[in-house]
Amino acid sequence: MMKFRFLILVLSVMLCGCSHKQSDCETIRFTTWGSASEIAILKPIISDFEQKNPKIKIDLMHIPQNYFQKIHLLFASNLAPDVVFINNLNLPVYADHLEALDVDKSLYYKQSIDALSYNEHVYAVPRDVSNLVIFYNQDMFKKVGLPYPTSDWTIDDLFVYAKKLTSNNTFGIGYEEDMYYALPYVLTLGGSIYPPEKVKSQKGFIFYKNLANKYHYAPLKSEVGSKTLAQMFLEGKIGMHLSGRWLVPKYSESARFQWGVATFPGVVPCDASGWALAASSKHKESARRFVSFLSSKENIEKMTKSGLIVPARVDVPFKDKPFTDAVSKSVTLPITTSYNRMIDKLNDTVFLNNP
Repeated sequence: MMKFRFLILVLSVMLCGCSHKQSDCETIRFTTWGSASEIAILKPIISDFEQKNPKIKIDLMHIPQNYFQKIHLLFASNLAPDVVFINNLNLPVYADHLEALDVDKSLYYKQSIDALSYNEHVYAVPRDVSNLVIFYNQDMFKKVGLPYPTSDWTIDDLFVYAKKLTSNNTFGIGYEEDMYYALPYVLTLGGSIYPPEKVKSQKGFIFYKNLANKYHYAPLKSEVGSKTLAQMFLEGKIGMHLSGRWLVPKYSESARFQWGVATFPGVVPCDASGWALAASSKHKESARRFVSFLSSKENIEKMTKSGLIVPARVDVPFKDKPFTDAVSKSVTLPITTSYNRMIDKLNDTVFLNNP
């Protein structure tokens, strides 16, 4: 029923969008996810493009929830948008339906190009890189007499910090039963997710689970309850929180304490997002023009100023050094068409019992 309603909505938007347009105009259908604040940044950029390209109209389809389920339905129903915002974790699934792109690789972090490539072809122009970092409560650090993390701190230092920040009322670090957040520990201590059946016995995964299950330096799922770790961090209940750039606007607005950002003390996987072109598009030249406009230095700067993204372009000024350092320390995982299914299976199995 949900899929049927979504298709009806898509068709309605398409028909309404074309009914009032001039016959000599091309309509480029563009899908993206994102928060309301992100869309508020994007809409003026789209309007600017339409003013500079009066014969091209952009039909924006904002899909804030279940994005890839709905994108999959569009492709399967031969209703693929012309331009698709996509990430590296899902790109291989759609690679056969996307246009290989000629991208000036010198403009971007190598990790972002590698992440958005598949079978030696680049399929999306990078917008941002999204590497996990450590957010830390500076007030809690001062209270227990800990120095702030430095660029050369180690995984052993993280363990010591987590221990010292833990008390009857607080936890040293966050913990989630999700391989996305376990991966930095796995990779840092020499492990891999291939083959997946070996993950549970690896040193890094055991280290991660022990933070919560053995030492109780991190909250168990039952102790987090209906809250998010971001909420617990804002409440001063967690000293360190492993997460990404997307929390900067929230923490900047809501935190009632001083906080900082440090690189994870080891290896993190590189995630990237960007704009792809559907191979089935009947307006490829106009779609390329639109993607080129979105990915221009000027417009990436506009998106960066919001604090929401770490730009994939190396020529866009960005002052938060821990985030760019995280990019240089990151690795690109070999993502396959079955990657997401494998991660889902791992989440269902490796967190079931204590090591």
